[in-house]
Amino acid sequence: MTETTTDPAAETSGKRARAKAANRTAILDAARHVFARLGYEVTTVRDIIRETDLAAGTFYNYFRSKEEVFEALSGDSALRFSERLEDIRSQATDFETYIRAAYRAYFNFLAEENAASIADGTPHMALIGVRVDTPELKAVFAEIRTDLDRILGDETVSSIDTEYLTAAAVGIAREMGDHMLTRRPVDPHVAAEFAANTLLSGLGGIAVDKPGE
Repeated sequence: MTETTTDPAAETSGKRARAKAANRTAILDAARHVFARLGYEVTTVRDIIRETDLAAGTFYNYFRSKEEVFEALSGDSALRFSERLEDIRSQATDFETYIRAAYRAYFNFLAEENAASIADGTPHMALIGVRVDTPELKAVFAEIRTDLDRILGDETVSSIDTEYLTAAAVGIAREMGDHMLTRRPVDPHVAAEFAANTLLSGLGGIAVDKPGE
């Protein structure tokens, strides 16, 4: 029987990588709960550290401030939501199908992200959409606009300004998402239907010339 040998250096490196990933996750999970409970403005780094089993020095190995933690939360959420957009993109056959599916995905995602806060009655924290200037959220915006360009191009609705249309679609989602999370029960289906119907009913009135045309 052949014996397998383990490279001690590789094993040590693997353990360190797993420990680093676990610590980062612990900080982000703690921050998500603290931001929701106390609110972003009044939360301090010390509040976040207290929510973990980590030392203060460990926190600063990963983040320099609560602002960096918040950006990381927003970025991670945006990346995970982007994965859902990929599924929608592969299945949507027309504009209405895409919009309804995207809103359903967004509001369900938002409810899932805030499930702990909803369950224990603490204030909500809509992490998707709060920071619109992170690279990840800008990428999501660009993905949606590209999708709309493709779909509306296929439907020969070439006069619609897709930059404004994307901004309107995202704006509706962000504002309604905040309000949805304050209502009881939290109902992503109702929010998605209202948002989709609002955008779709206004589509006929926004078919104006694009800038420069």
